[in-house]
Amino acid sequence: MLTLISIILGAIVGSFLNVCIFRLPKEESIIWPGSHCPHCNKPIQFYDNIPIFSYIFLNGKCRYCKKPISIQYPLVEGITALSSFFLFMKFGPSLSYLFYFAFVAALIVITVIDLYHQIIPDVISLPGIGVGLIISLILPQITFFNSLIGVLLGGGSLFIVGTVYQWLFKREGMGGGDVKLLAMIGAFLGWKAVILTILLSSLVGSITGILIMALKGKDFKYAIPFGPFLSLGAVISLFWGQNIIDWYLYLNR
Repeated sequence: MLTLISIILGAIVGSFLNVCIFRLPKEESIIWPGSHCPHCNKPIQFYDNIPIFSYIFLNGKCRYCKKPISIQYPLVEGITALSSFFLFMKFGPSLSYLFYFAFVAALIVITVIDLYHQIIPDVISLPGIGVGLIISLILPQITFFNSLIGVLLGGGSLFIVGTVYQWLFKREGMGGGDVKLLAMIGAFLGWKAVILTILLSSLVGSITGILIMALKGKDFKYAIPFGPFLSLGAVISLFWGQNIIDWYLYLNR
């Protein structure tokens, strides 16, 4: 029953994340007005706002204007529900589950906004740094010192890389949003996870970037948002980071 509740909670939170994704880049309130169709602005009734199922029942269209609803909505709700489920399996009914679910939810919002707009909202990452530092005083998975070093290493490393890149090539290569995001990741996961996140995100990002540039015929100046790769690396580090580190140390002993 608790596992089912975690899935339902995840889907409900995912519905709210869609509101954040749509409104934060526009600097609109995420509370008022209530959910409405982006095409005809008709308020969405509660029975049309059931995560995932309403999209299926309405055949992916607004009840009133019949304009299509983006597939993003059920995808975000489904991914958030799965994230909640797997986090519940890892941490059980605990504060760790709640805090890390909030962390992953923030990463989902950041990922989708960065994909659409190539920005990472400070309203998520900056408070996230503070929250991560505070919960390190509470959770058994991380110490405050580990969290603090994670912030400094995460934010500092990307800041240095971005500064050197801009000095060498006379253009921005690493946005300030990425710097703050990695600092937030360091606050929640610690300095070891920061190193692993950088390695994983760089590897996956490089491969993906080369493929995209090859398919689209772009050169190396083509801008690809790095936030989604940092978020993916952070999630992998959260679930399997220690296993990956132990495996690496075993191979190099």
